[in-house]
Amino acid sequence: MTTFYIIRHGQTDWNLQGRWQGKADIPLNDAGRLQAQRLARRLFARRIRFDALYSSDLKRAWETAALLSERLGVIPEPLPALREIDVGAWSGLTRSEVRLRFPDLLERFESGEDVPRGGDGETFGQLYDRVVGVVERLIIERPGQTIALVTHGGPARALLLHAARDKIGVLPRPLHVGNTSLSIIACEAHDWRILSVNDMSHLDGIVEAPDMMETQVDDAERA
Repeated sequence: MTTFYIIRHGQTDWNLQGRWQGKADIPLNDAGRLQAQRLARRLFARRIRFDALYSSDLKRAWETAALLSERLGVIPEPLPALREIDVGAWSGLTRSEVRLRFPDLLERFESGEDVPRGGDGETFGQLYDRVVGVVERLIIERPGQTIALVTHGGPARALLLHAARDKIGVLPRPLHVGNTSLSIIACEAHDWRILSVNDMSHLDGIVEAPDMMETQVDDAERA
């Protein structure tokens, strides 16, 4: 059985302000670094050992992976396929700003249509294909190993939905993925299991930022 620990990056200022980030290279803020340190302490205390640690190469994910590495002793490897969905011209905007500038496109998005984000970014289907593709490759390259993936809300949802694609009622609605949340999935002989979803028990007392991807659950399920 190959097991994946899916970890969303720590909080950024744009998370806190409710701004779409996409592929914008925004660093962690102080709260985000504290979140990552708490998760690292938790994994260390539970004696979790990773055979590999892969991370999106965007700063917010890479900084999170580096803080995990300091405590867990496994060197992170960059994996650009784990980047967040490209939100195109929506990057840096709040939802209210998007509604003012792109009302028709946002209405289509909110109705469940899998539009290219921002008009010139990715669809969820494109994100799903690239993230699931690289994880399926890792299963072939590293069978039976325990692997950490430090990524973003969109890729985390894609992997959870992939693991749940032939199952009913195994994922919560809406499918929330918080900063430094931990979700665990495992695959054996093409059979996927979901072992944990959005576990944030290490974050007692830390204010959580808005989840910009939460409204994408419906169209994600059709990917």
